[in-house]
Amino acid sequence: MLMCQKAQFSLPDDEHYLNCAYMSPLSQAVEAAGMSGVRRKRVPARLTPSDFFVEADRARQLFASLVHADPPRIAIVPSASYGLAIAARNLPVARGQRIVVTHEQFPANVHPWRRVAAAQGAELQTVAAPEGSFARGRDWNQRLLEHIVPGTAVVALGHVHWTDGTRFDLEAIGARAREVGAALVIDGTQSIGALPFDVTRVQPDILVTAAYKWLMGPYSLGFAYLGPRLDDGVPLEETWIGRAGSEHFKDLVNYRDDYQPGAVRYDVGERSNFALMPMAIAALEQLLDWTPEAIQAYTRHLTAPLVDTVRALGYTVEDADYRGGHLLGLRVPAAVDVVSVAERLRERRVHVSVRGTAIRVSPHVYNDARDIEALLDALHGARS
Repeated sequence: MLMCQKAQFSLPDDEHYLNCAYMSPLSQAVEAAGMSGVRRKRVPARLTPSDFFVEADRARQLFASLVHADPPRIAIVPSASYGLAIAARNLPVARGQRIVVTHEQFPANVHPWRRVAAAQGAELQTVAAPEGSFARGRDWNQRLLEHIVPGTAVVALGHVHWTDGTRFDLEAIGARAREVGAALVIDGTQSIGALPFDVTRVQPDILVTAAYKWLMGPYSLGFAYLGPRLDDGVPLEETWIGRAGSEHFKDLVNYRDDYQPGAVRYDVGERSNFALMPMAIAALEQLLDWTPEAIQAYTRHLTAPLVDTVRALGYTVEDADYRGGHLLGLRVPAAVDVVSVAERLRERRVHVSVRGTAIRVSPHVYNDARDIEALLDALHGARS
C-alpha cells in the first residue's frame, strides 16, 4: 500500500485539502521544475531549436505510458475543451443522428455537441441517472447502453461523473459504440492519473484531460489521445511546429502542407512552454512512480471509514463498484441544509466542493486519516 506523501507537498498542517477534483496542489518537485523553467528564459540565447521539441516529446511519451498508448497518438493541448473542440470539428455527424451525453455532464463536453447538433440537425440525447440511491450507478450504466442505438454518431462522457464520482463502464460502453459505428469521446479530466485507464481496452476515438487536476500539473496544459478515426483530421490551428520538417528552422519558409506524423498536427501553438512543460514532465514522472493503481487503492482505503459513517448519518453514497475511490459525492439528507454544511466545513478549514445537493470529496496521497476525521467532525457538527 502506498504511504501518505504529504511531505512532498507544501500544504499547511491546519488545512484539510480534500478537493483535488477542483485543483491539485503542486508538489515541491513540480514547483521547482516550473521555477527552473521560468529562470531559463532569462537568457533566451541559450535556448536552442531542439528545446522546442525535446521536452514536448518527453511529456508526450510519459502521458502515453500513463494511458498505455503509442506516443505518436498523443497531442499536447491547452485544455480539455480544446481537445473536445478537435473531436467536434472532425467527427462526422449527420442529420437525424444522435449524440449521447450524461445528465449534468461537465459543460466542456456538452457545449460542443449542442453546437454540432444544432448545425447538423442532429439530436442531443441526455441520459439521466435513475431516481433513488439503490443500484444507481449500475442502472445508469445500463441506461447508457440502451441509448446507444443504430444512428448514434457520438457518445461523449467522462470516466467518472464530475459531481459525484459515479463510474461508467467504458469498456462496455465502448464496445456498444463500436457495434453501432459511433465515436467514443472521453473527458478524463476527473480520472486520468488517479484511476487506471488503458486505451487498448477502452478504445476511445479521443481521450482528453487537463493537467491541473489529477495529473498534478500546471494550469493551461493538457493532453489528448487521438485514435485512428482522427488520423487525417483538420487541426484547430495551422501551426508551424505541426508541419513536417519543422525541426529545421532554416527551412521553415519552404512551406509544407504535410503534417508531422501522428497526432502532433493537433498540438496547440506555442506548445513548447518553457515553464509549464517541465512542470508537466515532473508531475507525470511522479504519477508513473506512484501509479494510478496505487493512488486509487490509497484513496479508496482512506475513504472507506468515511463512507460507512456518513451513511449512518443519512447521507447517500454510490456503491463501491460504481464510483471512484478518489472522487465521491456525499448526497445530503433532506433534513440537512447543504449551505450550513458548507459553512461548517469552511470553519473547520476542510476544503471540498459542493455540487448541487452533493458534497464532493476528492482526496489524494497527500491526505491522511486526520483529514477524514476533520471532515466527519464537521459533518456531525452541521447535523447537531
